Amino acid sequence: MPAYRGTSVSRKLEKATEEDKKQRKRKKKTKQTITRAVTPIGLIEANPGKLAALDQMMAVYLPLCQQYTTLFCTQEASPDKYTDAVFETDLSDRLHRVAIQQAAGIANAFRTNRQAAYEAYLEDLADYAEAKAKAEAQGRKQTPKRKEPEWREWNLPELRVPVIQANANVVVVEKAEDSTFDYWLRISTLEKGNPLRVPVKLASYHKEVLKDRSLNTSTMLHKRNGVWWLTLSCDEDVPLQTEVSAPVVGVDVGIAHFITTSTNKEYGSFHGKMAWACPRTSFLRRGVKPHSA
Repeated sequence: MPAYRGTSVSRKLEKATEEDKKQRKRKKKTKQTITRAVTPIGLIEANPGKLAALDQMMAVYLPLCQQYTTLFCTQEASPDKYTDAVFETDLSDRLHRVAIQQAAGIANAFRTNRQAAYEAYLEDLADYAEAKAKAEAQGRKQTPKRKEPEWREWNLPELRVPVIQANANVVVVEKAEDSTFDYWLRISTLEKGNPLRVPVKLASYHKEVLKDRSLNTSTMLHKRNGVWWLTLSCDEDVPLQTEVSAPVVGVDVGIAHFITTSTNKEYGSFHGKMAWACPRTSFLRRGVKPHSA
């Protein structure tokens, strides 16, 4: 693949001041920040011509993200979202960086889950060998129903669903003023210096969820059944202090059941569909469909 020779992608990170660091430390002692995602919002108010520009950008963005995903999944080094750009593209430097960051996240999830699956396979193989040796020592045959575990190598992730996990460098959410819409999206496109502006109208449900909350800079755009959808998110500070009178419940993570509580409640089972789905859920959220060979 050709090396990227354009303007270098900026790797500069904003350095927090000492006062900012001290403030964060004080906040961490009393609060925990969680991120809440809002149910996807259909971008049905925009005219087709505007969304065509988004389709054109995605036609370049998705293959580039696939290139980096494959690179990060196959190289020896751990995926680095701040790595230097290595592929040519018509995208801006900022969109290029976002593609690298999204690919690094996908590759990290793939490598982590594959490693966990491989370690589970090695454990099963060791158990099988132990049971086989025990049966031979006792002069009996091992149960024919138990087969020796076989490792099937995972196929690399394939990006099939148009998805962009964006930040404020490429997608900005602006509060609408004197308009029938609630927000405007300013999206970077292939035409440098000519961003796309898309109106966003919230349903009553979205307005209720976002009431008295501030949006963060993380957004996601994805296309499903010919419709573009926007996912917004907001941060919420949750107190860490627990009331003295609050009830206490013990939780055990097991094999037969995902969670068993001290009150004898059982949740989830690692059998059937859940056994197949558990290592793959993080990929499906990113629009990736991994397989086993």
